[in-house]
Amino acid sequence: METDLLKDRIFDTVGICQRTRRPKFLGFLSLEETAFAKGIISKTTAQYDFFGGFEGAERVMLGCFPEWCEEKKFPIIAITAEYRKSDRLSHRDVLGSLMALGLKRETVGDILIDEGRAVIFLSEETVNYVMTQITKIGRVGVILKEGFTLPLPKSGELKEFSVTVSSERLDCVVAALCSVSRNKAVELIEQSLVTVNSVVVEKITTRLCDGDVISVRSRGKFIIDSLSDKTKKDRLVLKYKKYV
Repeated sequence: METDLLKDRIFDTVGICQRTRRPKFLGFLSLEETAFAKGIISKTTAQYDFFGGFEGAERVMLGCFPEWCEEKKFPIIAITAEYRKSDRLSHRDVLGSLMALGLKRETVGDILIDEGRAVIFLSEETVNYVMTQITKIGRVGVILKEGFTLPLPKSGELKEFSVTVSSERLDCVVAALCSVSRNKAVELIEQSLVTVNSVVVEKITTRLCDGDVISVRSRGKFIIDSLSDKTKKDRLVLKYKKYV
Protein backbone atom coordinates (compact mmCIF):
# COMPACT_ATOMS: atom_id res chain seq x y z
CA MET A 1 0.00 0.00 0.00
CA GLU A 2 1.41 3.42 -0.92
CA THR A 3 2.51 5.55 2.03
CA ASP A 4 0.15 8.47 1.34
CA LEU A 5 -2.82 6.15 0.87
CA LEU A 6 -1.99 4.24 4.04
CA LYS A 7 -1.68 7.48 5.99
CA ASP A 8 -5.11 8.63 4.76
CA ARG A 9 -6.67 5.28 5.63
CA ILE A 10 -5.18 5.36 9.13
CA PHE A 11 -6.71 8.78 9.79
CA ASP A 12 -10.01 7.59 8.29
CA THR A 13 -9.98 4.60 10.66
CA VAL A 14 -9.35 6.85 13.65
CA GLY A 15 -11.98 9.38 12.54
CA ILE A 16 -14.72 6.81 11.94
CA CYS A 17 -14.07 5.20 15.32
CA GLN A 18 -14.26 8.53 17.13
CA ARG A 19 -17.39 9.69 15.27
CA THR A 20 -19.36 6.46 15.58
CA ARG A 21 -17.93 5.39 18.95
CA ARG A 22 -17.56 1.89 17.51
CA PRO A 23 -14.44 -0.21 16.85
CA LYS A 24 -12.92 0.27 13.41
CA PHE A 25 -10.23 -1.87 11.78
CA LEU A 26 -7.60 -1.58 9.04
CA GLY A 27 -5.48 -4.37 7.67
CA PHE A 28 -3.93 -6.89 7.50
CA LEU A 29 -0.72 -4.83 7.33
CA SER A 30 2.80 -5.96 6.45
CA LEU A 31 5.70 -5.44 8.86
CA GLU A 32 6.69 -2.24 7.07
CA GLU A 33 3.12 -0.93 6.97
CA THR A 34 2.69 -1.74 10.66
CA ALA A 35 5.83 0.19 11.56
CA PHE A 36 4.59 3.16 9.53
CA ALA A 37 1.11 2.94 11.09
CA LYS A 38 2.55 2.91 14.61
CA GLY A 39 4.45 6.10 13.89
CA ILE A 40 1.30 7.83 12.62
CA ILE A 41 -1.29 6.65 15.11
CA SER A 42 0.92 7.16 18.17
CA LYS A 43 0.61 10.91 17.51
CA THR A 44 -3.20 10.80 17.76
CA THR A 45 -5.48 10.48 20.79
CA ALA A 46 -6.92 7.17 19.57
CA GLN A 47 -7.03 4.02 21.64
CA TYR A 48 -5.56 1.35 19.40
CA ASP A 49 -3.93 -2.05 19.19
CA PHE A 50 -2.41 -4.38 16.58
CA PHE A 51 -3.25 -8.07 16.31
CA GLY A 52 -2.97 -10.79 13.67
CA GLY A 53 -4.96 -13.66 15.16
CA PHE A 54 -2.17 -15.10 17.33
CA GLU A 55 0.74 -13.86 19.37
CA GLY A 56 3.74 -13.11 17.17
CA ALA A 57 1.86 -12.76 13.88
CA GLU A 58 3.73 -10.84 11.18
CA ARG A 59 0.71 -9.50 9.31
CA VAL A 60 -1.59 -7.66 11.72
CA MET A 61 -4.72 -5.52 11.75
CA LEU A 62 -4.86 -2.05 13.22
CA GLY A 63 -7.83 -1.74 15.56
CA CYS A 64 -9.16 1.58 16.88
CA PHE A 65 -11.45 1.35 19.91
CA PRO A 66 -13.79 3.81 21.67
CA GLU A 67 -13.26 4.51 25.38
CA TRP A 68 -16.15 2.26 26.47
CA CYS A 69 -14.70 -0.77 24.70
CA GLU A 70 -12.99 -3.02 27.25
CA GLU A 71 -12.66 -6.16 25.09
CA LYS A 72 -10.52 -5.55 22.03
CA LYS A 73 -11.92 -8.22 19.72
CA PHE A 74 -10.59 -8.28 16.17
CA PRO A 75 -12.62 -9.53 13.16
CA ILE A 76 -10.12 -12.30 12.38
CA ILE A 77 -10.98 -15.94 11.80
CA ALA A 78 -8.55 -18.77 11.10
CA ILE A 79 -9.30 -21.67 8.81
CA THR A 80 -7.31 -24.86 8.36
CA ALA A 81 -6.77 -26.47 4.97
CA GLU A 82 -6.13 -30.19 5.48
CA TYR A 83 -4.47 -32.36 2.82
CA ARG A 84 -2.45 -35.56 2.50
CA LYS A 85 0.91 -35.44 4.26
CA SER A 86 2.51 -36.83 1.12
CA ASP A 87 1.48 -33.68 -0.75
CA ARG A 88 3.45 -30.46 -0.51
CA LEU A 89 2.12 -26.90 -0.47
CA SER A 90 3.97 -23.62 -0.06
CA HIS A 91 2.97 -20.21 1.23
CA ARG A 92 2.93 -19.02 -2.39
CA ASP A 93 0.57 -21.83 -3.42
CA VAL A 94 -1.97 -20.93 -0.75
CA LEU A 95 -1.73 -17.18 -1.27
CA GLY A 96 -2.05 -17.62 -5.02
CA SER A 97 -5.29 -19.58 -4.64
CA LEU A 98 -6.71 -16.90 -2.35
CA MET A 99 -5.74 -14.06 -4.69
CA ALA A 100 -7.29 -15.98 -7.60
CA LEU A 101 -10.63 -15.62 -5.80
CA GLY A 102 -10.33 -11.85 -6.13
CA LEU A 103 -9.49 -11.21 -2.48
CA LYS A 104 -7.50 -8.11 -1.56
CA ARG A 105 -4.12 -8.75 0.03
CA GLU A 106 -5.18 -6.80 3.12
CA THR A 107 -7.87 -9.41 3.89
CA VAL A 108 -5.31 -12.20 4.24
CA GLY A 109 -3.07 -12.49 7.28
CA ASP A 110 -0.35 -15.01 8.06
CA ILE A 111 -0.33 -18.37 6.29
CA LEU A 112 1.36 -21.09 8.32
CA ILE A 113 2.36 -24.32 6.57
CA ASP A 114 2.83 -27.72 8.19
CA GLU A 115 2.78 -31.35 7.09
CA GLY A 116 -0.75 -32.04 5.93
CA ARG A 117 -2.21 -28.68 6.89
CA ALA A 118 -2.08 -24.94 6.30
CA VAL A 119 -3.51 -22.49 8.82
CA ILE A 120 -4.79 -19.31 7.19
CA PHE A 121 -5.82 -16.13 9.02
CA LEU A 122 -8.52 -14.12 7.23
CA SER A 123 -10.72 -11.08 7.68
CA GLU A 124 -14.03 -12.27 9.07
CA GLU A 125 -16.07 -11.09 6.08
CA THR A 126 -14.10 -13.28 3.64
CA VAL A 127 -14.33 -16.60 5.46
CA ASN A 128 -17.66 -17.91 4.14
CA TYR A 129 -16.67 -17.08 0.57
CA VAL A 130 -13.31 -18.84 0.87
CA MET A 131 -14.85 -21.89 2.55
CA THR A 132 -17.33 -22.38 -0.28
CA GLN A 133 -14.92 -21.72 -3.17
CA ILE A 134 -11.73 -23.65 -2.45
CA THR A 135 -11.53 -27.42 -2.83
CA LYS A 136 -8.06 -27.47 -4.34
CA ILE A 137 -4.88 -25.48 -3.86
CA GLY A 138 -2.88 -25.94 -7.01
CA ARG A 139 -3.37 -29.62 -7.82
CA VAL A 140 -3.73 -30.64 -4.19
CA GLY A 141 -7.19 -31.48 -2.88
CA VAL A 142 -7.94 -29.81 0.46
CA ILE A 143 -10.65 -29.88 3.10
CA LEU A 144 -11.29 -26.52 4.78
CA LYS A 145 -12.31 -26.31 8.42
CA GLU A 146 -12.83 -23.25 10.58
CA GLY A 147 -10.36 -22.87 13.43
CA PHE A 148 -7.04 -24.56 14.16
CA THR A 149 -5.37 -26.89 16.63
CA LEU A 150 -2.32 -26.03 18.71
CA PRO A 151 0.56 -25.87 18.35
CA LEU A 152 0.47 -23.65 15.30
CA PRO A 153 2.88 -24.41 12.46
CA LYS A 154 6.04 -22.33 12.56
CA SER A 155 5.92 -19.24 10.35
CA GLY A 156 9.29 -20.02 8.83
CA GLU A 157 12.52 -21.93 9.33
CA LEU A 158 15.59 -20.03 10.39
CA LYS A 159 18.84 -20.86 8.61
CA GLU A 160 22.26 -19.55 9.56
CA PHE A 161 24.52 -17.70 7.13
CA SER A 162 27.80 -15.82 7.24
CA VAL A 163 29.24 -13.11 5.00
CA THR A 164 31.82 -10.35 5.28
CA VAL A 165 31.02 -6.62 5.14
CA SER A 166 33.14 -3.49 5.19
CA SER A 167 31.03 -1.72 7.80
CA GLU A 168 28.07 -2.15 10.15
CA ARG A 169 26.27 0.64 8.29
CA LEU A 170 22.76 -0.20 7.15
CA ASP A 171 23.50 0.15 3.44
CA CYS A 172 26.48 -2.21 3.68
CA VAL A 173 24.55 -4.81 5.65
CA VAL A 174 21.45 -4.68 3.43
CA ALA A 175 23.63 -5.09 0.34
CA ALA A 176 25.21 -8.21 1.87
CA LEU A 177 21.96 -9.69 3.18
CA CYS A 178 20.15 -9.27 -0.14
CA SER A 179 23.14 -9.96 -2.42
CA VAL A 180 22.74 -6.64 -4.21
CA SER A 181 25.03 -3.69 -4.94
CA ARG A 182 25.50 -0.88 -2.44
CA ASN A 183 23.62 1.48 -4.78
CA LYS A 184 20.67 -0.91 -4.90
CA ALA A 185 20.71 -1.22 -1.11
CA VAL A 186 20.62 2.59 -0.79
CA GLU A 187 17.66 2.65 -3.17
CA LEU A 188 15.76 0.08 -1.08
CA ILE A 189 16.43 2.04 2.11
CA GLU A 190 15.44 5.41 0.64
CA GLN A 191 12.20 3.90 -0.71
CA SER A 192 11.21 2.98 2.88
CA LEU A 193 11.42 -0.73 2.09
CA VAL A 194 13.72 -1.56 5.01
CA THR A 195 12.80 -1.84 8.68
CA VAL A 196 15.07 -2.36 11.66
CA ASN A 197 13.32 -3.82 14.70
CA SER A 198 9.94 -3.12 13.02
CA VAL A 199 10.72 0.59 12.43
CA VAL A 200 11.24 2.01 8.94
CA VAL A 201 14.79 3.40 8.70
CA GLU A 202 15.76 5.67 5.81
CA LYS A 203 19.18 6.79 7.07
CA ILE A 204 21.76 4.70 5.23
CA THR A 205 24.48 5.41 7.82
CA THR A 206 22.47 3.83 10.67
CA ARG A 207 24.78 1.49 12.59
CA LEU A 208 23.52 -2.03 13.25
CA CYS A 209 24.42 -4.31 16.12
CA ASP A 210 23.94 -7.86 17.41
CA GLY A 211 20.28 -8.85 17.80
CA ASP A 212 18.85 -6.37 15.32
CA VAL A 213 16.01 -7.71 13.15
CA ILE A 214 16.04 -6.40 9.59
CA SER A 215 13.21 -6.82 7.10
CA VAL A 216 13.52 -5.90 3.44
CA ARG A 217 10.23 -5.91 1.55
CA SER A 218 9.96 -8.81 -0.91
CA ARG A 219 13.48 -9.96 -0.01
CA GLY A 220 13.21 -11.43 3.46
CA LYS A 221 13.61 -11.09 7.20
CA PHE A 222 17.01 -11.38 8.87
CA ILE A 223 18.31 -11.56 12.44
CA ILE A 224 21.87 -10.43 13.14
CA ASP A 225 23.66 -12.90 15.41
CA SER A 226 27.09 -11.30 15.38
CA LEU A 227 28.73 -8.30 13.77
CA SER A 228 31.96 -7.99 15.73
CA ASP A 229 34.47 -10.58 14.50
CA LYS A 230 37.00 -9.46 11.90
CA THR A 231 38.93 -11.15 9.13
CA LYS A 232 42.69 -10.77 8.58
CA LYS A 233 41.86 -8.06 6.04
CA ASP A 234 39.95 -6.15 8.74
CA ARG A 235 36.50 -6.84 7.28
CA LEU A 236 33.60 -7.53 9.64
CA VAL A 237 32.12 -11.02 9.75
CA LEU A 238 28.34 -10.77 9.61
CA LYS A 239 26.66 -13.87 11.05
CA TYR A 240 22.91 -13.88 10.63
CA LYS A 241 19.79 -16.00 10.40
CA LYS A 242 17.20 -15.74 7.66
CA TYR A 243 13.62 -16.93 7.56
CA VAL A 244 13.25 -19.35 4.62
